[in-house]
Amino acid sequence: MKTLPAWLALLVLAGCGDKPADVFPGYAEAEYVRLAAPIAGTLGKLHVQRGDQVQANAPAFVLEQDSERAAREEAVSRVQRAEAQLANLQKGRRPEEVAAVQAQLAQAEASLQLSRSNYARQKQLVEDKFIAPARLDEARSAVERDQAHVGELRAQVRVAKLGARPDEIAAAGQELKAAQAQLAQAEWRLAQKTQRIPVAGSVADVLYREGEFVQAGSPVVSVLPPQNIKLRFFVPETQFAALKLGQDVSVQCDGCGGAIEAKVSYLSSAPEYTSPLIYSKENRAALVFMIEARPAPGKAALLHPGQPVEIRFAQAR
Repeated sequence: MKTLPAWLALLVLAGCGDKPADVFPGYAEAEYVRLAAPIAGTLGKLHVQRGDQVQANAPAFVLEQDSERAAREEAVSRVQRAEAQLANLQKGRRPEEVAAVQAQLAQAEASLQLSRSNYARQKQLVEDKFIAPARLDEARSAVERDQAHVGELRAQVRVAKLGARPDEIAAAGQELKAAQAQLAQAEWRLAQKTQRIPVAGSVADVLYREGEFVQAGSPVVSVLPPQNIKLRFFVPETQFAALKLGQDVSVQCDGCGGAIEAKVSYLSSAPEYTSPLIYSKENRAALVFMIEARPAPGKAALLHPGQPVEIRFAQAR
């Protein structure tokens, strides 16, 4: 359990003593959007200043990018190399190499044709008994030799037209994927050095100046969207049980003109005390619960962080 700050305790007690039972003092509070880069670097360019009104996606700041640019160029080169290696494995030998094998095949086929013609002549001469049968065996062997050579060269032509083995192509494909992933990472790191305003609002604070080194994750610009202003007030324990989320409240503040509508958005689950914890009927009035409310759309711009307000429930409890 927490003890309220002295000034807030006095404010609550004063409100309980001087205001009607259905009016509660409180204040406006802001939820800032703090813009940071996940990568460290020197602040090279700051596009906004404190107090500026900015739109969503407007440039905020840029950190130095020399290392990230170099890493991206290296990754691009690796992707190009991996693509070239994969294409080389998929398309087989060069056309000139295939043509050379095909020329050898044509020569072998011509030799085979000559061997067959010679075998036919030798066979006829043996039948006519002009030469010995041993000469026919030599001619037959020449035909078989040339046939084997032609078959070998035909196989070489088919292999030359094919790409590399499937395992080699698959490995090259994985290398390409790894290089592409590295490139995506390098591009992401480069992009993170340039930050833009995520939501429209006002620049509440600028925490670094150009030339300063910014640690990774350290906020550089703090933006306050109008819709991120909420109301915080405290209700005595005796009235807390009757409250519910979404309940309508009316807000008054100096300079706000008429009443501002709001809805209860948060009910504290733990009580807070303005004095040491002693359960008794005399000090239960000092037991309070924190309540938060959100102004109606378009009304939050009328409020400012830290501004005192008075809250009244639409239906007194």
